[in-house]
Amino acid sequence: MKVCILQSNFLPWRGYFDLMRESGLFIVYDDAQYTKNDWRNRNRIKTPRGAQWITVPVHRRLRQSIEETPIDYTRPWAEKMLNQIRESYRDAPHFEPYFSELKDLLERPASSISELNLRTIAWACRHLGIDTPVRLSREYRSQGVKTERLIGILRQAQATSYLTGPAAQSYLVPEMFEQAGIRLEYKQYRYPEYGQLYPPYDPAVSVIDLFFMQGEAARDCFG
Repeated sequence: MKVCILQSNFLPWRGYFDLMRESGLFIVYDDAQYTKNDWRNRNRIKTPRGAQWITVPVHRRLRQSIEETPIDYTRPWAEKMLNQIRESYRDAPHFEPYFSELKDLLERPASSISELNLRTIAWACRHLGIDTPVRLSREYRSQGVKTERLIGILRQAQATSYLTGPAAQSYLVPEMFEQAGIRLEYKQYRYPEYGQLYPPYDPAVSVIDLFFMQGEAARDCFG
């Protein structure tokens, strides 16, 4: 059983879904602490003025998990964001039906940023043909912090290997995985370029860029 554990991200990039695609089980780590100015509630899109952030405003307090972080609905963020996306991608070859579907997802209220993220991730998976089972980290009772907690979750999920991104090499402790009998695998992101609006090419943008530009062919853009 190959398992991947990642925090919930807002409209993630292509690599996030590639990790899901290659896993036998994907666990959303949304009882981790919410971090400001991170991928939890924002991502990047291509615009005529270069790559820009799209951000969901949230209410924050100390020691708050991602699943406990409510969206700030006192601000008309969805309307603003959709206008920004429309302005940037209305000339994209596959703007519809993705934009209309995204509009429905963003305008429908969510109890937390994690609920919204899970909703949009499931939508993207349907279009990418990804049917990997998804569970939440809070379903597992694991003690400790950082690598110790990850291994506890992996053991309960009966994982034989753990797949993660290359950035995790800076904080994981490989010896702990060896002791637990779990193989540690680092994903290498090597993807073919695809046509984008507003050159130069930027691989690290939200998956919606891929949908608007490639349509149904997006599921074949993983190399």
